[in-house]
Amino acid sequence: MHHRHHHGLGHLPRMFFRGGFPSRAELIERLEGFQRDLEQQLADVADVLAHLRDSADEAPQQQA
Repeated sequence: MHHRHHHGLGHLPRMFFRGGFPSRAELIERLEGFQRDLEQQLADVADVLAHLRDSADEAPQQQA
């Protein structure tokens, strides 16, 4: 069985390539939006981690 190997822009979601291949300006716009989404997700993860760490600091320490 033949498997296709895609090279180039890595593992970008297929949403970047619906229809024809986008123009350079369209691709830049889509990638910038994708980057903003990733940055927001990263900030959300950082907030959850900070909350969990703060909660762990406030919880009474258990000894084995």
